[in-house]
Amino acid sequence: MTSYLLAGGGTAGHVNPLLAVADALRERDPEATVLVLGTAEGLESRLVPERGYQLLIVDKVPFPRRPNAQAAAFPGRFRRAIAQVRQHIRRHRIDVVVGFGGYASAPAYVAARRERVPFVVHEANAKPGLANVLGARAAAGVGVAFEGTPLRRGEVVGMPLRREVIALDRAATRAEAAEHFGLDPARPVLLVFGGSLGAQRLNDAIADSWRDILDAGWQLLHVTGERSDLEDPRVPGYTLRRYVDRMDLAFALADLIVSRSGSATVSEVSALGIPALYVPYSVGNGEQRLNAGSAVAAGAAELLDDATFDGDAVRRLVVPLLGDPERIARMAAAAENVGTRNGTENVIQLIDRALGAA
Repeated sequence: MTSYLLAGGGTAGHVNPLLAVADALRERDPEATVLVLGTAEGLESRLVPERGYQLLIVDKVPFPRRPNAQAAAFPGRFRRAIAQVRQHIRRHRIDVVVGFGGYASAPAYVAARRERVPFVVHEANAKPGLANVLGARAAAGVGVAFEGTPLRRGEVVGMPLRREVIALDRAATRAEAAEHFGLDPARPVLLVFGGSLGAQRLNDAIADSWRDILDAGWQLLHVTGERSDLEDPRVPGYTLRRYVDRMDLAFALADLIVSRSGSATVSEVSALGIPALYVPYSVGNGEQRLNAGSAVAAGAAELLDDATFDGDAVRRLVVPLLGDPERIARMAAAAENVGTRNGTENVIQLIDRALGAA
């Protein structure tokens, strides 16, 4: 019986692919032990137990960015975190560690190496995080979601995706999706969303331009995020939702997408072959712009600038595209060849290879 320790967390971008792999491992071998390593503060502290996995806790030890008191305390705190993981590995007789980035991964990689347990790294973003950059140097296998990710010995494996996305038949589900959102399945739909918390920039732009979208002959499905106070105009052809728990149905209905370009979003949209206009979030280290790079290079997506994205930009850039079905068809054809639905299986192949080598 194999014992797996999956390390990662902090954000949904780390937790969701981790859980996708955990589910597949458990489904393949119900007798296997699948444990998750994370912090008490991250999103994993809620999502992992909800999915039925035991969460092993490690201290959250951020890498210091500048010389200060936190930097001075870092070596001791990091050694303590490594010791915690080594104890988990010994107690549960872990055979392989799989890291998905985040605070839990860095001490997991070091602990696995010191315990002589093979470990595998998966990087979800086109610009890798520091934990995975360090871990990749000694990993038994390194998988990346996007082509061109600068990670040592990285193999493009794609993103482990939610089961409902992997199994989605968009054409067969379109009528059900249209009924669910109160839209007409025979008319094209523009899907706009900004992630689980929404995106104020996108919401403001659509609030100023939704009439132009409808006038172009399209319907609009707008997911604003739960924190948004945007008023629903309640007009035919425009469905506004604060939150959607069936994004598979939203994707089934979408003929074109306007969204942020987080790694999970780009991976899901690409895997489903939907053309997209990405508005990368400007805060951070630029990973969102890089995440969209392969889809843009293939002609399946285009980038729009966050700083200038407003109602006028929608009228100038988006509405003309809505009136150009041939251009959209070309983007859709290109999108069919960009993504993969096999990310979970590909990561598991890396894990199996690491176990075989060990």
